[in-house]
Amino acid sequence: MRPSFHPRLVNGPFEDPALFIPFFLEKRALLFDMGDLHSLAPKEILKITHAFVTHTHMDHFVGFDTLLRVFLGRTKALHLFGPAGFVRNVEGRLAGYTWNLVKNYDNRFTLKVTEVHPDHTLTQVYECNEAFSSSKLPDRASFNATLLKEPSFSVQAIHLDHKIPCLAFRVEESFHVNIVKEGLEKLGIPVGPWLKQFKEALYEGHDPEESFCIELKNGDRDKKLTFRLGDLTNQIARTSAGQKIVYVVDVTFSPENVEKIVGFARNADQLFIEAAFTDAHEGVALTKCHLTARQAGIIARKAGVKYFTVFHHSPRYAANAHILREEANQAFAGISDND
Repeated sequence: MRPSFHPRLVNGPFEDPALFIPFFLEKRALLFDMGDLHSLAPKEILKITHAFVTHTHMDHFVGFDTLLRVFLGRTKALHLFGPAGFVRNVEGRLAGYTWNLVKNYDNRFTLKVTEVHPDHTLTQVYECNEAFSSSKLPDRASFNATLLKEPSFSVQAIHLDHKIPCLAFRVEESFHVNIVKEGLEKLGIPVGPWLKQFKEALYEGHDPEESFCIELKNGDRDKKLTFRLGDLTNQIARTSAGQKIVYVVDVTFSPENVEKIVGFARNADQLFIEAAFTDAHEGVALTKCHLTARQAGIIARKAGVKYFTVFHHSPRYAANAHILREEANQAFAGISDND
């Protein structure tokens, strides 16, 4: 079955971290961290509806300007999430530019910025045609791990220690709906926007007895087909367990962090985890509050993930990236001591 999410790292393992997750057959994507984003085409950036930032060190946040530049002058809403101090940091970036002409824009671009604390969130809204200024106090809401919840998927976060609060993120699909091509062909129905509505009906738990209408355009004529939702589902859809994707960067290998990450990433389909140094430089990793490749592999094994990808390597290994991968893979397989 084809997955709904197709995650990929925006840059190479020695470059700025950023994970891009486009949705299958949809003009939508999620972004995790925003290092250098110049390798993303504008048409890909415009798919992003929500961006999640682990912390605002430069290599994780410098791409904010790229996002802002592409979205300006468009009727879009971009949701941003980050740790304590995030609202202030976003405002600082916005304050670095002059916005005297944006009131002339016909289109409305909105930034919705959410700062994530251990037990609550603070959300501030900025309108482009108001020069991204806001005189209102941010909206406060309770936080219980979930940042975004839609019928088909959710995004959760936990706080980790990097000498500052640093977030880790998990994307979890409710369940996966795979469309059976042969079923469509048998019914003589082409793919189209109606498939998104069909999947939403399943994710929202609509009654199988209710009617589902498919509107098709055939030249100048519109055609409507009506099915019982349960019958249509049996003929064109197969469901399976949803994906779980976890993103972890810039953390100390402390007992507290490890326990949190292992529980958070338990049985994930894909774990993206930093591996900044080799085990030979464990002391450097501890000083800089990063993971070694061996530590990344140990965490992946303890969490029981299906696949994991190491990245965010120190440039000192630029000529020997394979060493980091091999060390992580050996730890994942249990071929290491002192776990």
